[in-house]
Amino acid sequence: MPANNQDALAQLRRWRLIQDNSGPFRVYRDERGNTYHSVTHILSETSDKTGLERWIARLGEAEATQQRDIAATRGTLAHNQAEYLLNTSLQLARSTANKKNSIHWDTDNGLGRIPPPITKWALNKVHPNLPRVSWSASGYARGLSDWIAENVTEIFASEFSIHHPAGFAGTADALLCIKNLPGIQVCDFKTANTTKKLDSAHSYVHQLGAYSLGLQHLTGIKPEGGVIIIARRCGAPQTHSLDASGLRAAEDAYLRRVEHYFQALEL
Repeated sequence: MPANNQDALAQLRRWRLIQDNSGPFRVYRDERGNTYHSVTHILSETSDKTGLERWIARLGEAEATQQRDIAATRGTLAHNQAEYLLNTSLQLARSTANKKNSIHWDTDNGLGRIPPPITKWALNKVHPNLPRVSWSASGYARGLSDWIAENVTEIFASEFSIHHPAGFAGTADALLCIKNLPGIQVCDFKTANTTKKLDSAHSYVHQLGAYSLGLQHLTGIKPEGGVIIIARRCGAPQTHSLDASGLRAAEDAYLRRVEHYFQALEL
């Protein structure tokens, strides 16, 4: 694996594609004119919408729209606090590890590795001083940040952008090492009022597959698993983990959805 994966990963922190809103839905283009469709839009268009349609019919269009807007705002606020915790802790951990000359080079992944005790120290230093979020999102944000402080042992990236030659692009929440899980994990943060039933066919699972594919294409880093963390109004978040074989299956499943999506566009 090339030695410049650290630099390649750092470049993903900036969104480099050009947004195009001229069509019926948003797409992205690179400097060569290649077009990429949103990961989440592809998932939405290839999902069974029966349950969503029943929910909208029960609430009415206006109430359903309001509820979705509230959920989106709540999710953004919780994500922003988690991003602040991860980014600030990474900066503090890297600075401290540099001073101690304790960063070691991982030749298998082409990454500089910070000792987990330093990362844990940095998280515990930043965690009590997080920016406050509004009351409506405070429980979700607190549960998510508490989970991060308790379970994350290494931080590689937060909010990194990906795209892939299959024609999709998106932003992944984090690339981390997690307590009791092997290797590097691609992670996705969600918020929900109730517990979600997740299986291998769930869109959340396939979304991890999309991010893993994009990460491998752009950096050569191959995650050894994935974690979905679903923050709730109160209590600990719900988590769903994929091992290496589960993540590879999610990658294949997402590519099949991409194929179906573009076939439907042609029709």
